[in-house]
Amino acid sequence: MTNKTAHLISHTHWDREWYMPYEYHHTLLTELMNDLLRTLEEDDEFRSFHLDGQTIIMEDYLQIHPEKREALEKYIREGRIIIGPWYVLQDEFLTSSEANVRNLLIGHQDAAHYGVISKLGYFPDSFGNMGQAPQMLKQADIDTAVFGRGVKPTGFDNMVGESASASYESPFSEMHWSSPDGSTVLGLLFANWYNNGMEVPTDPDEAKAYWTKRLEDASKYASTPELLFMNGCDHQPVQTNLTEGIRTARELFPDINFIHSSFEQYLEALKGQLPANLTTVKGELRSQHTDGWSTLVNTASARVYLKQLNQRGQTLLEKGAEPLAALAHLAAGQAYPHQLLTYAWKTLMQNHPHDSICGCSVDEVHQEMVTRFDKSRHTAESIITESLSAIAGQIDTDKVAAWEKESMPVTIFNMTGWERSGTVSVEIVVAKAYFKEGPNPAAIAERLEKLPLDTERGVLLDDKGCAIAAKAEDLGVHFGYDLPKDKFRQPYMARKIRLTFEASRVPALGFKTYAWPASSAASAPTPVTSLSASPNGMENEYIAVSFQADGSINLTDKATGVTFEGLGVYENCGDLGNEYVFRQPEGEQPLTTKDIPAMITLVENEAYRMTYEIVHEWAIPARADDTFTEEKRKMVRFRDRKAQRVDIQVPLRIVTRVSLEHSGKGLQMQASFNNQAKDHRLRVLFPTGLKSDTHLADSIFEVAARDTTPAKEWINPSNAQHQQAFISVSDGEHGLTVANKGLNEYEVLREESNTIAVTLLRSVSELGDWGVFPTPEAQCLGEQTVEFAIYPHAGDAITSEAFIEAYQFQAPWFHLQTGNQQGSLPTTYAPLNWEGKGLALSAFKVSQPSGDIIVRWYNLAGEPRELAFEADFGTDRIYQSDILERREEAASMQGGQVHETIGTAKIMTYSVKLNEAGN
Repeated sequence: MTNKTAHLISHTHWDREWYMPYEYHHTLLTELMNDLLRTLEEDDEFRSFHLDGQTIIMEDYLQIHPEKREALEKYIREGRIIIGPWYVLQDEFLTSSEANVRNLLIGHQDAAHYGVISKLGYFPDSFGNMGQAPQMLKQADIDTAVFGRGVKPTGFDNMVGESASASYESPFSEMHWSSPDGSTVLGLLFANWYNNGMEVPTDPDEAKAYWTKRLEDASKYASTPELLFMNGCDHQPVQTNLTEGIRTARELFPDINFIHSSFEQYLEALKGQLPANLTTVKGELRSQHTDGWSTLVNTASARVYLKQLNQRGQTLLEKGAEPLAALAHLAAGQAYPHQLLTYAWKTLMQNHPHDSICGCSVDEVHQEMVTRFDKSRHTAESIITESLSAIAGQIDTDKVAAWEKESMPVTIFNMTGWERSGTVSVEIVVAKAYFKEGPNPAAIAERLEKLPLDTERGVLLDDKGCAIAAKAEDLGVHFGYDLPKDKFRQPYMARKIRLTFEASRVPALGFKTYAWPASSAASAPTPVTSLSASPNGMENEYIAVSFQADGSINLTDKATGVTFEGLGVYENCGDLGNEYVFRQPEGEQPLTTKDIPAMITLVENEAYRMTYEIVHEWAIPARADDTFTEEKRKMVRFRDRKAQRVDIQVPLRIVTRVSLEHSGKGLQMQASFNNQAKDHRLRVLFPTGLKSDTHLADSIFEVAARDTTPAKEWINPSNAQHQQAFISVSDGEHGLTVANKGLNEYEVLREESNTIAVTLLRSVSELGDWGVFPTPEAQCLGEQTVEFAIYPHAGDAITSEAFIEAYQFQAPWFHLQTGNQQGSLPTTYAPLNWEGKGLALSAFKVSQPSGDIIVRWYNLAGEPRELAFEADFGTDRIYQSDILERREEAASMQGGQVHETIGTAKIMTYSVKLNEAGN
């Protein structure tokens, strides 16, 4: 019989914040790190410590003990403290594709200072794993991933089934894990959790019982004699007497080779003995072959406000600050703000650990998160302001013949990867006077107020001289200020107008300029619109909308003639769960707004957009009954709770604004309400009426096909899942796609209508998990606003390109008033021209190491696709690259264009080297 080796890897799983506020955890971290450095110095047999795969721990520690930097660096370089590859241990499904890449990239950049980084895909406690993780890891030269969830049933009590059931995805802890593109890594499951070697006894009697049980448990799932024991757990202090415990174990079990190991040493021994029959698990790891109660997916709807702030912050960086700063670098020679962007990303990612972004911590944690979201957003907005100003200063508005010298140009920026049309609102300064002009601000304001301004007669023109339907509103006089680079701040008073209009066909990653001309332009022809309203609906070229008495919507796709009926009904039910898990009271029937009369009013009727307001005057139960209070106090398991909701009701007034734009291929919806109820869930329902066993959900670098009916092991009545930008149901001929802004939880109901249910709010009162931690702010009382959109289409979300509409729905427009000037840029411009059906562009930025322009696409189609692109700026060479932004082989060029075949589900990055001029 082959002797077994017990590899003990010392570690701690460090949640930066969770059941205590961040600074409490921070204080404990300094104690742990001080003990670790002392142990490494005093005990040569204590070989190494795995620092939880996240480099932020070093930042946090050195904030308190900067004098320890030299010792920390010494042990990292010696390989005794193992760091990286991530910046933080994120929740993969609640952070965007590019956020997951920045996490890995910044982790590598931070570790580069030490010259050593762990090349291990470390996901110890992720609440499920993204399907494209193997591809991302392989691009970063990582060939092994370890994870604690997603394959076998691992729940709150960190237990697994008694045997390796055939229903499990893998009978062993070891398996192969493949992404949809075929990239494969070795996958290691913490089948006995990442604490199966914690607190090793030194007493022989205790050690005998300890190791007899743990060796048996580890052997149950191991495919080789190399057994993994994780010496640590959540916030576990360093076991400073571990080497004594190992000596005791060696004496008691002479047939077992006990060693204080590292992942590197363990993997070297393991890979040489792996059997040929390892199972390959494919794509997302979402614990589908379990009872469905411990997937923790309902963290996607805990504290929805955090998810909304995160979506806004990520999008502002990815579709604002980064591409605009890159464009300012190319067009105006402005230095790319690498350090500021890294700071903004790091501050945002400090909210991305699973117990943070999942909303499953105590209230103080999430209060601090809101501040971090604001800090990151403010930094991004500052970068955007500087970049817009640099670009606008180069736009040549002097050559547009249709614009008069008195015209006021304004430039609209589209930083998505596709040409875009949509309604924008911009503010224009029509006159201003600085305080230094005197005599005082009040007098200046009065003088500006008296200036004649006829908003009814002015006409908005594009740069071809075509009249654009626009609404102009006089905003009066407002205070403002300039911050010159070479002098003190310059305050002023300004007379402003607001223009609202459709920006049409603004190029991808580019801009288009318009001008509000002098009154002589009033003779320009009135623009034509296809929008029209009726007493109970509206329509444009693409879709027709009719409203039912209960406020639900019938939506007709004019291209296919298919009508989707009864969309937008609201559903409410009780929730006896916690921040981790939704649990509806037994026997309760959900309440809905179906057949409840609503007040429907046309509130906007313009050539560019029409909007109806739907008001539901509703009432729902105020809270769960007193039984629930007792059940929480006594820690009754959520599945065993018997509480119900009370008969007392509170009002729930939902005001929904439904907008159809002139060029809109779907409906944009915004719902606002004041939540006065506790212990409940609110969803909006979209019955598709389409027959299909599967649906599509936007995920990380893929649109994942998921089964609507879960596996046979699943007993949870709810089958909620994660989404990023959208969820879509199609029968192959017709489809309905529902997009969102920061609404990460959905369910496709298991009934004939294949109804898409999107969670808008979940109100709960406790953290859950291992103790009693009240979280009153998780009830999310007060004013709430959510946004979603509906797109009917032929085929599925990919072949119809409805995914483009959904991605653009999340992205903001940007604008800046431009001077009457000469410049090097045309009034309409795009730095990159590309084609590739079924491809999504996700990044346009500058690489810090090389200074190259980084452009990234990923293939959503189920087959290889052709990509063609060319840069409209000075390039030297174009290289294939990876998610670490390294130059690889030269890209295939034809006639100045890159022509490449992008494989199925492939993430493809290019590194564009600029010529000396860079333009």
